[in-house]
Amino acid sequence: MRLRVLAAVAALSLGALTACGAQGGGTSADATLRVMAPAAPGGGWDQTSRVAEQAFKAADPQRKVEVYNVPGAGGTIGLAQLAGEKGNGNLLMTMGLVMVGAIEQNKSKVTLAETTPIAKLTEEYEIVVVPAESPFKTLADMVAAWKADPAKVSISGGSAGGTDHIVAGLMAKAAGIDPKQVNYIAHSGGGEALNELLGNKVSAGISGVGEFAEHVKSGKLRALGVTSGERLPDLDAPTLKEGGLDVELSNWRGFVAPAGLSEADKKALTDLVTKMHDAQPWKDAVAKNGWIDSFQTGQQFADYLNAEQTRVKAIIAEMGLVS
Repeated sequence: MRLRVLAAVAALSLGALTACGAQGGGTSADATLRVMAPAAPGGGWDQTSRVAEQAFKAADPQRKVEVYNVPGAGGTIGLAQLAGEKGNGNLLMTMGLVMVGAIEQNKSKVTLAETTPIAKLTEEYEIVVVPAESPFKTLADMVAAWKADPAKVSISGGSAGGTDHIVAGLMAKAAGIDPKQVNYIAHSGGGEALNELLGNKVSAGISGVGEFAEHVKSGKLRALGVTSGERLPDLDAPTLKEGGLDVELSNWRGFVAPAGLSEADKKALTDLVTKMHDAQPWKDAVAKNGWIDSFQTGQQFADYLNAEQTRVKAIIAEMGLVS
């Protein structure tokens, strides 16, 4: 299995990562709210962060909001930076299932235990696509070629150990292929994976439905299957189960903040994110992108996050995805 993974997180010291210094201070309506997208532009975390930026501004027009990108290693480089901002009540990091897997894959020394869970935002199903010129007209075509020579079927997706990679492994397992033989090409952002697909440089790609749907509708990509239990509205794509692979999985995204927040700061951030969630731009984006609203805050989200870490660790170990 070939993995192009940014492993720089292992070589960077926490001090270097946080050279800008923890900003400290509490949540303030006068301060700029910074939202970190711990991936390159063009992917789901970046998209979610920028939609949230507009919704924050709609919910609180006086509030200054800044989104910035920290790509690398499935978000664990950004996670290490967040850990250095202890007590900063004006910082959020977009994260999700991808990061949970990447922490295991990259053996990250910094974990989600060193964050403050704020809110779960959305869930989203995954989609498997091929370039329009691909000889694979159906999922069965791809599986037949995959079984014949796993190395020849290259699959482009997000970070190693993330949702896309997990889906590829589960598909392989369902098809009777050793998940360790999957020729998975990992990227730090959805834009890179999309460029490879549009350039006909890979056999297939896996990502969130919202990232590839418009290209499927325009005819530039062909959808072979989605990871939902039933077909999705407004998208001409069968489920993986219809194609013969018993795989069903949804990705999710949310916000965490640095550790060490006061209860007042934690409540202020949670209230602000709740207002963002209720703002019309956010509701419009959820509908447009085919996201599933799964809003949770407080202890409910903290418990969910703990359960996901246990579940994903077991999946990755079973599939042999740990490097």
